[in-house]
Amino acid sequence: MATAEKQVMIVGIDDSEPSMYALGWTINHFFVPLGAKSPFKLVIVHAKPSPTSAIAFVGPGAAEVLNIAKSDLKRSAARIVEKVKELCSKKSVTDVTVEVHEGDARNVLCEAVEKHQASMLVVGSHGYGAMKRAFLGSVSDHCAHHAHCTVMIVKKPKTKH
Repeated sequence: MATAEKQVMIVGIDDSEPSMYALGWTINHFFVPLGAKSPFKLVIVHAKPSPTSAIAFVGPGAAEVLNIAKSDLKRSAARIVEKVKELCSKKSVTDVTVEVHEGDARNVLCEAVEKHQASMLVVGSHGYGAMKRAFLGSVSDHCAHHAHCTVMIVKKPKTKH
């Protein structure tokens, strides 16, 4: 009897609390209860900004600043990957791949969906208002409209005072 290949679930991650919450929520609801019988293979994708998008400096010394930015972004991505691997290990999630790709998160996540033929993309919600979303753009909104799979936006419940 042949075993069916698992569907791919991608979780988009950055260093924010909402994305870490979304990853934890996803693991707790789709992987921990089912263990090895989960129908999904987990692919965690971090979109590392390009150094040129992280700085807006041109002129004398720009090359030095660019090298510093590259180094900082690389260290930041390594910290995020380590944090994600620790969480997966702690929850005994073993069928997981962690990827880091350079670029805008909106494009990186939609491209990852295509590359892996994912059946689901999970992203966290920062809960920005309309004004902030208009200026910063919304990764979750972009993915909901452009990713060729089901998109689940995980929003951390507000605590009641």
